[in-house]
Amino acid sequence: MPQPTTPLRILCLTMNPSVDLATETERVVPTHKLRCSDTLHDAGGGGINVARVLARMGGHCTALCPTGGSTGQWLQARMAQEGMHGIFLPIAGETRVSFTVHEHATGAEYRFVMPGPTLSEAEWQACLDHLWHLPDFPDVLVASGSLPPGVPPDFDARLARLCRERGARLVIDTSGPALAAALAEGVYLVKPNLRELSELSGQALETPEQWEAAARALVSNGQAEVVALTLGHLGALLVTRDGAWRAPPLPIQVASAVGAGDSFVGGMVWALQHHRPLTEAFAWGVAAGSAALLSVSTGLCCKEDAQQLFAQVQTTPCEPT
Repeated sequence: MPQPTTPLRILCLTMNPSVDLATETERVVPTHKLRCSDTLHDAGGGGINVARVLARMGGHCTALCPTGGSTGQWLQARMAQEGMHGIFLPIAGETRVSFTVHEHATGAEYRFVMPGPTLSEAEWQACLDHLWHLPDFPDVLVASGSLPPGVPPDFDARLARLCRERGARLVIDTSGPALAAALAEGVYLVKPNLRELSELSGQALETPEQWEAAARALVSNGQAEVVALTLGHLGALLVTRDGAWRAPPLPIQVASAVGAGDSFVGGMVWALQHHRPLTEAFAWGVAAGSAALLSVSTGLCCKEDAQQLFAQVQTTPCEPT
């Protein structure tokens, strides 16, 4: 049977976008003025980062997010500069700013993440209404990042129901009550890290066998068709109804962990957009996530690094349990 050639339609939703700043200083100490290097500015927030990775990898998508104030205007302009197709729903509050400080003396990284503006019911409902009334609904909806104040914790669960009704696949990357609610409704793909999976399972998850069992439980319970578990310096794990695969960490020098998770999702979704097999898409996720570790900035991989690292990714089937 011939393989489909038309790329899947992707929409990346970011309910809590941000303007991400990154700078460096010699040492972080209390009270003193900390003289910093030039500041890098980027459009950020989970779904926007995924969309940026897709664009860097040569994919295409639409980015949807609520924005407000001068920072929201800056974010819109920056995304336009990067050639991204964005839909921006107006809100009364000011789009948040988050920042990362890299300490030269120790190599430590300090990440300051703001909660974001409080959205009214009318504002967050407008996002759902916009999606519902899309005449050309995406094949894959990526919902990534935190929910801002005012948005109910079952918002992503509502997205899951909407995707099911419209025949789309939901890719989710969030945490806490929002993640639990979405999984209770059922999603296509979830990308937790080990801490998030441990919270979901209520167990410590200290061994590879426990990681795999917890991920398999999400699949067998109908909470997710695919679990892509990122394990930091321990690699990654892919679990579906058809099996489980481990990918060991790549031998690279880590400069910064900022953007690694979003790059992983972006690399994997890019491969799925082009109908690559699921295990190959997983390998692209590992490559893109690892590529993001190579530079100190506001994060995200570059295409050339991801392509070089992809050749080094090894995925090994896990023994049946």
